[in-house]
Amino acid sequence: QVQLVESGGGWGQAGGSLRLACAASGRTFRSEVMGWFRQAPGKEREFVAVVGWSGSSTYYANSVKGRFTISRDNAKNTEYLQMNSLKPEDTAVYYCAAARVWSQRSSDFGFWGQGTQVTVSP
Repeated sequence: QVQLVESGGGWGQAGGSLRLACAASGRTFRSEVMGWFRQAPGKEREFVAVVGWSGSSTYYANSVKGRFTISRDNAKNTEYLQMNSLKPEDTAVYYCAAARVWSQRSSDFGFWGQGTQVTVSP
């Protein structure tokens, strides 16, 4: 089965940067869409960013637009989230996900990673 594993989470300082990675594995991996979601304590899981197969099509939540960059390396079966200008409100568990359809809805993503904690201090 397809597996997604996040890495790169941890502590960050406000104004600083972190880079998350999501490695996909499986006998056959085909994902036209990959994305990132996050869930803060006591909050619903929210959309962060999505990228299409070629990497040229991207879409971001307004809260991260201009600060975060999503990308993918299909040769490595890896998705990335570069997070710059971090804010304390970015603190959350970040999940990578894969879908067959272009969407920003979590219900449309059929494959999920285990999540990685990102904590941003003032």
